[in-house]
Amino acid sequence: MDRKTETSKKTPDAFDPLAAFRPLTPVSWMGTTWFENLASLGNEITSFVAERIKEDVQTQHALLHCKSISEAQRVQAQFMQKAFDQYQVETGKLIEMSGEMAVKARPNQSSKN
Repeated sequence: MDRKTETSKKTPDAFDPLAAFRPLTPVSWMGTTWFENLASLGNEITSFVAERIKEDVQTQHALLHCKSISEAQRVQAQFMQKAFDQYQVETGKLIEMSGEMAVKARPNQSSKN
């Protein structure tokens, strides 16, 4: 009985952090504009989250200093209304930025219309 072992098969190197990225095809169609816009979008989201955390802390501080239930309810209601308004404005900003990103990423597509 001849047993032939296959030595040509190589096991993937589990410790190679770049191994997963080697089979990816180039994304040159995206260009630097796409990544710059993505960074702007990320910055906008980060700024918004930081602002909301600041509002959360201020509200907690105000709640700790409330002297009555009605005062605490007023603080909570103001917090909720402000959060709702800010999220609504931010959603609009992100939608607008995303739309602009799509147009800038493929300028040749917009000229066909």
